Amino acid sequence: MFQYSARPDLLKDRVILVTGAGRGIGAAAARTFAAHGATVLLLGKSEENLNEVYDQIEAAGHPQPAVIPFNLETALAHQYDELAATLENEFGKIDGLLHNASILGLRSPIEQISGDNFMRVMQVNVNAMFMLTSTLLPLLKLASDASVIFTSSSVGRKGRAYWGAYAVSKFATEGLMQVLADECDGTSTVRANSVNPGATRTGMRAHAYPGENPFNNPLPDDIMPVYLYLMGPDSIGVNGQAFNAQD
Repeated sequence: MFQYSARPDLLKDRVILVTGAGRGIGAAAARTFAAHGATVLLLGKSEENLNEVYDQIEAAGHPQPAVIPFNLETALAHQYDELAATLENEFGKIDGLLHNASILGLRSPIEQISGDNFMRVMQVNVNAMFMLTSTLLPLLKLASDASVIFTSSSVGRKGRAYWGAYAVSKFATEGLMQVLADECDGTSTVRANSVNPGATRTGMRAHAYPGENPFNNPLPDDIMPVYLYLMGPDSIGVNGQAFNAQD
């Protein structure tokens, strides 16, 4: 496991947007960031799930989060612009962006994947991630040291049979991270890095590996040290790197 001990006020007064914040790793990250002082913007498709995470953060006495129902599969360009305008009016800047939301798609040979299925995975995992990044970049640049974390995968660093669109989308994730990091290097205070969560006890993992005993995998809360490190000021100057949550 990545070794890092975060001080309690690590993220005090920071505004951090988390996609896919309604469950799994996204929900754990949202709660963890809030517990370290951040105002967390909970973005996801299911308002019910987001409200549950909101209630958990509120009940724990952490800074009041914000719920942002937003469908990354269907959102149009003007909706991203409207989102950015709303966030600027409400918060003035964004200190952190965690790209966590993604879908698995079908795990099957490439010749058996339909074009519609492939494009759906790319829409959520790549196109929406690009749109959100490019639209929110001006707000990230207004922060004193902003961090963008991209969620990768082992199959996004070395291709593996039957992982199809998902693997391709994670290679694209690594590529977008590297391009953004290189563009920001020396030109802004924004840094970009990727995290491979590894085998974690989530619904997506259970769907991908139905025969696996989920209790052999750590909980999302257990892999939070690397997310805290990259989102906080201790990682200033760390840019364009690919991290593993579990070493």
